[in-house]
This record gives sequence, C-alpha cells and structure tokens, in this order.
Amino acid sequence: MADPVPERKPEPEPEGGPAAETAGEGRIQVEPGVADDFNDSDSLYSWSDDSSSTQSLYSAITRHVYDNGRRYHSYRQGAYWGPNDEIAQENLDLYHHVFTMMLGGRLYLAPIQPDSQRVLDLGTGTGIWAMDFADDHPSASVIATDLSPIQPSLVPPNLEFQIDDFCEQWTFSPLASFDFIHARCIYGCVADYPALYSEVLAHLKPGAWFEHAEISVVPRCDDGSLAGTSLERWGPLALEAGVKFGKSFGIAEDVEDLMTAAGFVNIKKHVFPWPIGPWPRDRDLKSIGGYNRLGWQQGLEGWALYLFTKYLGWSIEEVQVLLAQIRRELNNPSIHSYQNVPC
Repeated sequence: MADPVPERKPEPEPEGGPAAETAGEGRIQVEPGVADDFNDSDSLYSWSDDSSSTQSLYSAITRHVYDNGRRYHSYRQGAYWGPNDEIAQENLDLYHHVFTMMLGGRLYLAPIQPDSQRVLDLGTGTGIWAMDFADDHPSASVIATDLSPIQPSLVPPNLEFQIDDFCEQWTFSPLASFDFIHARCIYGCVADYPALYSEVLAHLKPGAWFEHAEISVVPRCDDGSLAGTSLERWGPLALEAGVKFGKSFGIAEDVEDLMTAAGFVNIKKHVFPWPIGPWPRDRDLKSIGGYNRLGWQQGLEGWALYLFTKYLGWSIEEVQVLLAQIRRELNNPSIHSYQNVPC
C-alpha cells in the first residue's frame, strides 16, 4: 500500500496517511452493424450530434469483433488482448472467487474508511468486484470502467458502469475526489504505468488509498518439478508477447518499484502464493490450487490466441499444441508449480 503525495508543500508523513495498496492469423470478423474503421478513436469526435449518429456510436461501442472463433471488444479495438465472450467472462468470475478466497472473504486489503464516499474500479471486466463492493458499501458512489460492455444492467443503485479506457487521460471531476481506487489483473493493459499512476495520484484525496493486485504470469516451483515442461515455457513466452504488444505482463514483479518511482508513500506489499493444481497439503492452498487449475484449463486459449498469433507469429495449430501440452501437465500431481500474487 502507498500514500499518494498530495499537491501541497511537503509535510511529515502522517500515520495511516494517504496510501496505495500494491499489492490469429484468421481474418478479423466484425459483428454486423460495426464500422470497420471504428478503431480510429478520433472518429468519436467527427460524428454529428443527431439521433442517428448517437445510435451508431452506441452500436459501435456495445458490439463486438471476432477473431479465431473468439469474441473481442470493438471500442478501441486491439487495445486489450483478451476475449470478452461467455468463456472469458466465466473465467474472470472464477478468479474473482479465488481472490476472495485468498483474502479470507474480503474484497480488498486497504484500510479504507467504512464511510468512503467515492470509489473507482479500473478495468472492471464483468463488474463482479464493483457490484460486491457497492452492495457492501451502500453509502459509497462507485464508478467502474472497462473497454467491454459486458456488465449486467441490474446493478446496485450506487454503482455506475462506464465504457472507457483508463489508459487515456482521465476526465473525472473534480481532482482529488476519490477515497479508494482499485485495480486488479490489468497485466497487458498498460503501456505507460508512470502516466497511469500519475492519474491515480491526481484523483485520490489526501489520505485515500490505491490497491493494485496482480497475478504473476510466470509459473514457479521450489523442487525442480517444473523443469523442461511446457508450463515452464509459458512464462517467458507470455512476457515476450507483452513486450511485442507494447504492454507489460511483468507488472506483478515490477509494481512496487513503479509505485515508489511514481511518488506513492506508505507502500505495503503482500505476496500470496497460488498453487497451480491441488497438490499442496494445506487445505486452503489445496482449494485455491484446484480453482486456479480450473482457471488455467478454462482460460488458456483466451490468454494465448490473440497474442501468440498476432505478436509471436505462431500458427493457430502451434498454439493449440502448446495448450494441449500444458493442459496435460496441469493434471500431473508431481508438478508442484505456483504463481505469486502481489496485492
């Protein structure tokens, strides 16, 4: 966790002060009704302000594109690597459950005040975290943003979903107005973390908190059982794909240093191990490992298809062979792999 530095003369660091918790090769098909050139963000400002143009804009934002049999967002097409179809949404919700298990039923670690009034969730995905938070904090006004319009319409009255790119310049007003900003699993989303963290700092109240939780994409083990496996290959390949995509997948390893450089203070970093498979003896870790293995089995294709075919030059067949090998290894109880999860 770390405090944002307020825009005023430096003062001695207060106890419990402002803080931030770190914690295809196939042809892209556009769903009917979506303009092929909509990925040009400047087009947002060139349309006339009439009902026809408004409806066209709404349709373009709320529809989707297809590639290699998976569905992706159309608004700022290509800015995010992951699919947004039903399989991907189920995977996101599964990992929300794993995070909640990891935190002992809690939604966050930051010591925010129970009467926090304004809260922002970056990259909300299906919106499940924001909905749970809004339910638990009925006095708070919660805003949750994402590139994909996949959130439900029936939500708590104190929650608003916005289709927006949090990597662009923020338009929230006024500055220094949020009591809590939350980000989780935004690996591969951000090209410029200093710019993102600058926006976070500018929009947090003095004394407010930022919590950033990530999952390392690099499987590890402590007994050598990962050596020579396809699962071991996954980490370096994912990191390479992120470099070529221009948005790092190594944020789990870098988040504390980046927060420090951005000017956050009182940083508190907690690192949790997530087994990949139910191999540990510890009951809680065994349960987390079982769900995490399911998440891998369910999510692998969506994690790899777009990045490996577009940025590593792999064929779809090569990707599927690698994924099949990893899926077999996920069921091998002699491989004792895990991931680090900073929060």
